[in-house]
Amino acid sequence: MPGMSSRTAIALASCASLALLATACTGRPDTGAHDDASKETTLTFWHAWSAPSEVKAVQDLVRGFEKAHPNLHVEVVGNMTDDKINQALRAGGAKAPDVISSFTTNSVGKFCSSGALVDLNPFFEKSGIDPRRTFPKAMNEYTQFEGNRCAVPLLGDAYGLYYNKTAFKKAGITAPPKTWSEFERVAKKLTIPRGGTYRQLGFMPNYHGWETTTEHYLGQFSPTYFDQDGTSNVGKDPAFAKAFTVQKKLVDALGGYRKLERYRSGLGDEWGPEHPFHTGQVAMQLDGEWRLGMALDAKPTFDIGVAPLPVPDDQPDRYGMGYITGTIAGIAATSGKQNAAWELVKYMTTDTDAVVDFSNAIHNVPSTLAALKSPKLTYDPRFKTFLQIAAHPDSTTAPASVNGGVYLTTIQQFGYDYESGKASDLKKGLRETARQIDTDIAQAK
Repeated sequence: MPGMSSRTAIALASCASLALLATACTGRPDTGAHDDASKETTLTFWHAWSAPSEVKAVQDLVRGFEKAHPNLHVEVVGNMTDDKINQALRAGGAKAPDVISSFTTNSVGKFCSSGALVDLNPFFEKSGIDPRRTFPKAMNEYTQFEGNRCAVPLLGDAYGLYYNKTAFKKAGITAPPKTWSEFERVAKKLTIPRGGTYRQLGFMPNYHGWETTTEHYLGQFSPTYFDQDGTSNVGKDPAFAKAFTVQKKLVDALGGYRKLERYRSGLGDEWGPEHPFHTGQVAMQLDGEWRLGMALDAKPTFDIGVAPLPVPDDQPDRYGMGYITGTIAGIAATSGKQNAAWELVKYMTTDTDAVVDFSNAIHNVPSTLAALKSPKLTYDPRFKTFLQIAAHPDSTTAPASVNGGVYLTTIQQFGYDYESGKASDLKKGLRETARQIDTDIAQAK
């Protein structure tokens, strides 16, 4: 090639030798997908929703995509569990899904580390979309593992505090508590004994309660679950000890573990109309955004208030944050239609109107920063609390792990032992919990 400098020749030679790397010399990332998304293509999309209204919402979402992409068609399969999805992703084949969605973020570590779902970073780069500017911080974090963004948020769940405004007024309480010490005082004031049990319990703090898991409590203390080298931080980060101490103080202040468990055993089901918050048997409830609609459907005899959960006493400026999780979507590594599949994933998760419409139909939290601010959102004014929690920069989530949510189950088990008195040495128990987590992760690897 006449006139080529030696530097140019070296650069071109280097470029050729690196052709298999993620980014070509043009600066355009190589996604590894070779199908033509402009051609007639039929995709298979598996999701977990099963309620008729939810299934219809998914169908409407897909119809919106097909209208925007006339050459791309989608076969939708609902009510798919993670077990079925994992089996299909491993097996591949003509009947396997091209795109999947899962209700749990705990599977992200497994999906990414196993290579079952493709890394979406190159697709985002090729489309000129920055996930950090597109999704709330916590949602951006829980869809990747060790730099591999194998999933993307598809609506979210935010946890906050529901409270009985009528009971608050009767007790002379003028506002929801903002710190955990204030929360304990309010919970005690709202508790009305009756014989050896309760006529009204201010709050059910036990880990076997409804959404009062170690994971959700811990979210308010902003813990660091793992060190930079991947080992468990449960025995070292003081946030863990603080969270366990707060919960145990609540248990003791409200009557003790056994008395609370006896009361809990006679209360209604979490997903039914007789949920104890609906019936007024419990005056405050830690729960997700979906509880508002369920509580209103139960036609309670009191006014419902919604607020963020309390924060540690020494971190009052963080009030308004909360724990975030949600549904995820991804592209199967076995799919031969990954470029077309990306068009579907991109539409469902980054198109503002599509996300807003889906949120309005499902009544979950929108999963993009733009959708959270959209004037097209329709919701009960109290739902705004969850939108604010989702957008809060200090809101937290639980990180992905190679063995899924096993480490969270291990922490929860210690919580059961500690609240019941079976384990009395908190620091020792947290160190042993950390060792068990490290052992389980080493075995999984």
